[in-house]
This record gives sequence, C-alpha cells and structure tokens, in this order.
Amino acid sequence: MKRLFLIAALMMVSFFSIPAKAQLNVNVNIGSQPLWGPVGYDHVDYYYLPDIESYYYVPKRQFVYLNGNDWVFANSLPSRYSNYDLYSGYKVVVNSPRPYLNFRNDKVKYAKYKGNKGQLIIRDSRDSRYYEVKGHPHGMPPGQAKKIFGKENKGKGHGNGKH
Repeated sequence: MKRLFLIAALMMVSFFSIPAKAQLNVNVNIGSQPLWGPVGYDHVDYYYLPDIESYYYVPKRQFVYLNGNDWVFANSLPSRYSNYDLYSGYKVVVNSPRPYLNFRNDKVKYAKYKGNKGQLIIRDSRDSRYYEVKGHPHGMPPGQAKKIFGKENKGKGHGNGKH
C-alpha cells in the first residue's frame, strides 16, 4: 500500500512540475482568400454573401448554399446565381465553425448589407500583404512582397473591411 501511495505521489509531483507553456496560435490565411474577398482580415473562415444568402468556405474554396432544405458544398455557385458578381457584392466575414447552421439569424442580421456596393476587395488593394494572393495584379510569390518592401506585416486581423 505504501508503494502505491509513493508511486501516486511521484506521479502527482511530476505532473505538477511540468512547465506550463503558453500557446500562441497565429493563424493567417491571406494567401487562401479569393481576389474578390474584402480587405482588412488576416484570417477568414467563411464569407456570408447577403445578396444570395449563401456562404463561401475559404479553407476549401467552396460555396455553401441552400438547395431546398439541404446545404450544398460546391466549387461554384448554381446557375440561379449566374448574374451575381462576387467582386461587387458585399461580403461579411464570419469566423465561426459551420455558420450556415445559424443561417436564420445571419439572414436577418446581415440583410442591411444586401445591395451594398463599394467594399474594397483584395484584387484592388495596394497593400503588399495581399500580393501573395494568386491572381493579384501586383502578384508576387509568397514572402517576396516582404523582401521587396522591407517590412513584415504584423496586422492583427481586426479589420472591418471598410478600408
């Protein structure tokens, strides 16, 4: 019995003697954002597109839209949205998992952005951190913009997309 107590005591001492390490997770996905995405965000999970009441999932480059009662994940929008212009339509950044499950609330909350134009998008930005986005007019290989402009961007990702 003393032996079990001693082993348990040693395990507890060793557990509490493990140094605590602060975990800092800086997640930047600027290079994954589409050219039509709004500027001002270092990280984006989803865009909500109020004009067509759909989402875009940035990590997998997929649109998420309702087809009847089912959410569809697809690489392109359905033909019913063929007249929708991703470059001029307003995008709301939503950084939460599976926001489409909260669609009823998003639909009401972001209805005021329907038809809203004039949001600055990545394609039109002169901010060097966006030059690594594939297809940007000032495009450069990832990391090259930092070398040329002599500085690293240390943005915190709290932009409001109205720059």
